[in-house]
Amino acid sequence: MFKAILINKDEQGYHSVLSDVDEQQLPAGDVTVKVVASTINYKDALAITGKAPVVRNFPMVPGIDLVGEVLQSDSERFKVGDKVLLNGFGVGEGHWGGLAQKARLKSDWLIPLPSGLAPEQAMAAGTAGYTAMLCVLALQKHGITPEHGEILVTGANGGVGSYAVRILSKMGYQVVAATGRPEESAYLKQLGAVDILARAQLSEPGKPLQKERWAGVVDCVGSHTLANACASTRYGGAVAACGLAQGMDFPSSVAPFILRGVTLYGIDSVMRPLADRVQAWQRLSEILSPEDFDVISHIISLDQVIESATALLAGKVQGRVIVKM
Repeated sequence: MFKAILINKDEQGYHSVLSDVDEQQLPAGDVTVKVVASTINYKDALAITGKAPVVRNFPMVPGIDLVGEVLQSDSERFKVGDKVLLNGFGVGEGHWGGLAQKARLKSDWLIPLPSGLAPEQAMAAGTAGYTAMLCVLALQKHGITPEHGEILVTGANGGVGSYAVRILSKMGYQVVAATGRPEESAYLKQLGAVDILARAQLSEPGKPLQKERWAGVVDCVGSHTLANACASTRYGGAVAACGLAQGMDFPSSVAPFILRGVTLYGIDSVMRPLADRVQAWQRLSEILSPEDFDVISHIISLDQVIESATALLAGKVQGRVIVKM
């Protein structure tokens, strides 16, 4: 038996509880992992609370991230005792995820834990840090260097935004952080932001072309915020879009892309190829120090997960939540 957050939908309705689960209930997979730590991402919070139809079958263990030690393996890639890491691939939505003491997974979904990262540090980053790194790598591949000018990060108080600010700052970029929580400006400046922009300056409908300011953008918000970010990106600049906190719509025009040569990169983290995952995690381990993870995260236990998921959706959680088993 092991403990897990179990989501069910039955005659009593939709509910999430901390349960004792028999190992025989674990889904199919060729690697069994003793989970050391997981996280609560926005998608996990939606699944746990039932605020959005994230879960595709029941019962379900949420948790799109996990790090742990291999207990049993039928894969040539991993042996017993290996430290492994997982993000995405529908885990926590269609396949039991990381908010449990054990998980059974497909080896194709796993990568080795980078040697420079402790398990808790990997989960302090989790999908948020990994996605932020993918965004930064996209801007770098576009040729944007610190000398090109300011980088805008929207939704900067969230997990992806926090990591984007910190990573870009440590790489020498001038980062402007957009947030709807001005009372947390000190936190964003601690992460390395040189200026704070009020969310309201970007979240309302704007002109299709605006004054050029940003060399690049990491957008975690979507909707009007993304449209305004594109409209104010400098000639030849790039926008890496990875979130939809404001909405899935994109009320923009082709003007920034045709008249200013702006490039919009869509950043998917769920089905990303193995080589991209390994590169992103390796760069995270090289750029960030133990102190960086401490600033952006805090640790809770498995029995605090459901309460924390509710707080996260209410906008009362700063940075990242590590769930230590």
